[in-house]
Amino acid sequence: MKQVQAVTLCWVLLLVSRLGARDGFPEEASFYYGTFPPGFSWGVGSSAYQTEGAWDQDGKGPSIWDAFTHSGKGKVLGDETADTACDGYYKVQEDIALLREMNVSHYRFSLSWPRLLPTGIRAEQVNKKGIRFYSDLIDALLKSNITPIVTLYHWDLPQLLQVKYGGWQNVSMTSYFSDYADLCFEAFGDRVKHWITFSDPRAMVEKGYETGRHAPGLKLHGTGMYKAAHHIIKAHAQAWHSYRKKWRNKQQGLVGISLNCDWGEPVDINNPKDVEAAERYLQFCLGWFANPIYAGDYPEVMKDHIGRKSEEQGLDMSRLPEFSLQEKSYIKGTSDFLGLGHFTTRYITERNYPSRQGPSYQNDRDLIELIDPNWPDLGSNWLYSVPWGFRRLLNFAQTQYGDPPIYVTENGASQKEHCTQLCDEWRIQYLKGYINEMLKAIKDGANIKGYTSWSLLDKFEWEKGYTDRYGFYYVEFNVRNKPRYPKASVQYYKKIITANGFPNPREVESWHLEALETCSINNQLLAAEPLLSHMHMVSEIVVPTVCTLCTLIAALLLMLLLRSQS
Repeated sequence: MKQVQAVTLCWVLLLVSRLGARDGFPEEASFYYGTFPPGFSWGVGSSAYQTEGAWDQDGKGPSIWDAFTHSGKGKVLGDETADTACDGYYKVQEDIALLREMNVSHYRFSLSWPRLLPTGIRAEQVNKKGIRFYSDLIDALLKSNITPIVTLYHWDLPQLLQVKYGGWQNVSMTSYFSDYADLCFEAFGDRVKHWITFSDPRAMVEKGYETGRHAPGLKLHGTGMYKAAHHIIKAHAQAWHSYRKKWRNKQQGLVGISLNCDWGEPVDINNPKDVEAAERYLQFCLGWFANPIYAGDYPEVMKDHIGRKSEEQGLDMSRLPEFSLQEKSYIKGTSDFLGLGHFTTRYITERNYPSRQGPSYQNDRDLIELIDPNWPDLGSNWLYSVPWGFRRLLNFAQTQYGDPPIYVTENGASQKEHCTQLCDEWRIQYLKGYINEMLKAIKDGANIKGYTSWSLLDKFEWEKGYTDRYGFYYVEFNVRNKPRYPKASVQYYKKIITANGFPNPREVESWHLEALETCSINNQLLAAEPLLSHMHMVSEIVVPTVCTLCTLIAALLLMLLLRSQS
């Protein structure tokens, strides 16, 4: 076994050396100055579980993530939970003020299914306080001229549906989700015109049903994630049809899905095997969900590879479920736009040695992912800044799925680990590079309608707790009122929004300098936070206590004085 590992390691090192010898990408190297089309929508995003807190307040039921983080040590880094998170449930007006400050035209957020339906089932209970909370949020956004883009499901399934039915392993979830979606269309659809059914379902099923690193924490290797994904695709289609039949004529809204995928670039573009492996990478990532929605069935390469491996493993049928002819017809065409999330890129090569693993998603793909050691490291163990991959993914999606309207629903960079500085120059460089490549993709002909940078606030980052910080605003989680501090990237992104792109070199360079000047002042405020917290404690606890004692002493002296006179 050790000998096999050594050979594999040597082979991977050889591939890495080949990456260093690759030619660059001259068409990507030049920065393109220009503006986005009129009406292009700029925004930021968040999700309910990661920001709201108030996990058991005002009638909210438990979610699978509440159960997962409460169920014992070792599930989340630092054993953190999102019980309070950013206190977003109580700080709506404050956070909308931050959105106004950034000058965004839209805000992408998610609804908490268990906050609206505590048991997950509409027929059992609807939480009116949950309805009122999101209704007030939507009204406040519209009053500030900010368009709500609303995600129905961002991973926080009601826990009771998991306990009773096994969650997304059970096909009955499609009906329960449809009922939930219909409630949301009914309650908020008069004001919400952009709906996203599911956010990044690939990561959700892989980590929730394959590796167990996410809620509900199941390790159903090589089977569970395919089954869950199958039901999610059906649920998406059912919600889309429900909107089309009952609400579209009246509300005139759009319903789509948000799919995240990194770009896969062949290690050797002259090697057909590497080119095929890179294509396979994209089909197992993006095509897995997009192909049924746009073409009616799973990608052929997924069906072939998983079917063959299932047969080799002695199974009578493929581990990848099949859609019936009726289901294929029902699912095809169920998206008014494609939501596309993207963060980084990988080099891809074919795996030319046998895997000793059992059934798994990683094994089914028959490929190896590599990084270029020269790519800028953002301090995360997976996220590298590779802007040119963004343009390639956008153009791939545009041609692969028949020129759909595309909304970039997630794109951003995490804070360097253990860094509390607000001068996030690496995020500025990331924004500049990736947004410029998106502009180039529009110039290429991609039909991109809007861009959502991830995310508004630092927040709970799933199994990583609060260590990874994606926010434009730094949140001091250790202080009771969770104050927010703007990072340098706030001012930089605001400049891009205001200019609707990159007008000229001189102006763009000035944005960078102004942003870094602003953040140095904010850093001083953040450094003073312990003193401010101490003063806050003094004003809230010590001062009232002293006043109370003075009042008691005065009353005692008055009583003694009256007694002595009598």
